[in-house]
Amino acid sequence: MSDWAGERLYRVHWLPGTDILRGSCHCGAERLAEEPIELWEWLLAHPQGHQGAAVPASEPPTRLAMPA
Repeated sequence: MSDWAGERLYRVHWLPGTDILRGSCHCGAERLAEEPIELWEWLLAHPQGHQGAAVPASEPPTRLAMPA
């Protein structure tokens, strides 16, 4: 078993029914994006851009996925 103390954890979640991804940084900051590369660049650029970029918990995504 590995020791996770001091490890950085980044998460990217797809919001079902949308084209939106939610990225969560190890510091607790979150951001919504449509492009995975944009989201990973933001996550890996820590701490640049993490202040004031938090996603409001009550705000639903505004763009829904279009059926094929």
